[in-house]
Amino acid sequence: MLLWFVIIYWIISVGIGLWVALRVHNTADYAAAGHSMPMYVVTATVFATWFGSETVLGIPATFLKEGLHGVVADPFGASLCLVLVGLFFAIPLYRKKLLTIGDFYRKQYGRTVEVLVTLCIVISYLGWVSAQIKALGLVFNVVSDGSLSKESGMWIGAGTVMVYTLFGGMLSVAITDFIQMIIIMLGMVYIAWDLSGTAGGATAVIHHAAVEGKFSFWPQANWPDAIGFFAAWITMMLGSIPQQDVFQRVTSSNNEKTARNASVLGGVLYFVFAFIPMFLAYSATLIDPQLVGRYLNTDSQMILPELILNHSPEFAQVMFFGALLSAIKSCASATLLAPSVTFAENIIRGFYRHLTDQQLLKIMRWVVFAFTLVVTFIAIRSELPIFQMVENAYKITLVAAFVPLVFGVYWKRATPLGGLLSVVMGALSWMLCEWLTPDATLPPQLAGLMFSLLGMVGGSLLTRKSQLKTA
Repeated sequence: MLLWFVIIYWIISVGIGLWVALRVHNTADYAAAGHSMPMYVVTATVFATWFGSETVLGIPATFLKEGLHGVVADPFGASLCLVLVGLFFAIPLYRKKLLTIGDFYRKQYGRTVEVLVTLCIVISYLGWVSAQIKALGLVFNVVSDGSLSKESGMWIGAGTVMVYTLFGGMLSVAITDFIQMIIIMLGMVYIAWDLSGTAGGATAVIHHAAVEGKFSFWPQANWPDAIGFFAAWITMMLGSIPQQDVFQRVTSSNNEKTARNASVLGGVLYFVFAFIPMFLAYSATLIDPQLVGRYLNTDSQMILPELILNHSPEFAQVMFFGALLSAIKSCASATLLAPSVTFAENIIRGFYRHLTDQQLLKIMRWVVFAFTLVVTFIAIRSELPIFQMVENAYKITLVAAFVPLVFGVYWKRATPLGGLLSVVMGALSWMLCEWLTPDATLPPQLAGLMFSLLGMVGGSLLTRKSQLKTA
């Protein structure tokens, strides 16, 4: 029943995405859903994009090992990112009516900065999308009882998600995300209710976690721990802000208030529901301690799926894997689309200004196809855990794209030279530190962020000083 459910659900969801794709007529429909999505759809797509494989598999595995202290980046940093976007960036960016986040950098700082930041954004998605593809392979392997290898599952999952993303773009992603958000919420709540009874009740699980020190959040009172904690927090919280998937959800809204409110509400919902998989995984320590002991130090991502398969009735298994597949599919489709659209618009189109809207639309679809192949190969070859793949994805955008975005929106003195130096100094210093001193007390991404800030302020003030002298 479980395997047949997965097959039927997969076919229906892809069919819905392809049906919605019939409404895509131009790049605005493809990249921004025609700027027409209502509040409930935008909220759903914000939540569903964030609630991916790392939320269901990666975060719980990390929580079992390190407690709340280990998940400061996600969900704490990730959910705060969406709240900050809604409060400080949604309305200013929505009013500009841009197609991609790269367009903002071009208008504010020029073509060179547009290309550099776009490349950084595209690179940052490699790890994130690969994590979703890797998770799809894991799910197909589990529900087929090993008859389908993880590699084959990755190819099947990536190929089918690519189909409706390639044809339907943001329109298909938004509608399927809305459906998948409902399945995620219902599935997570039901399975939490089902397993809590087996574990002796929610109170028993929470009390056991508290006794074991799993709710310890703040770092030790010393500089290395405090700095490392802070770096982990802001890497995802701030590094996620200058991302195309976040921007797409803002600009796809039907008005600026929807853009603001949906981002904040989506972040709050994500934060609340991200604790359910952590609760489920920790309940395994009471339900089946041997299962936890077998997987904790080898492949901790398997604890929750194995717990559901071994200790839940078939209907509960259907609900869980339906929610898991929905989470992965929604995140995978969004993260396939975002870098592909920005690469086509901000890299390729810049060299071929004569392209018509229909030609650009075809190029976007070809880039989606090519990007799918790349991330699937990376997923197959990567040995990193899902949580770490996602967490590492945001370092490059933190050091190269965050400062130019903030200063471009809120500092009138920001200049093209300041933007260029911010990107170059931030990225180069980060790469140099990752190479020479990756384990230093000051994490490489913090060093890169500081140099990015220095480049922005210094370059902009230097330009202003030169202009005053000329005048």
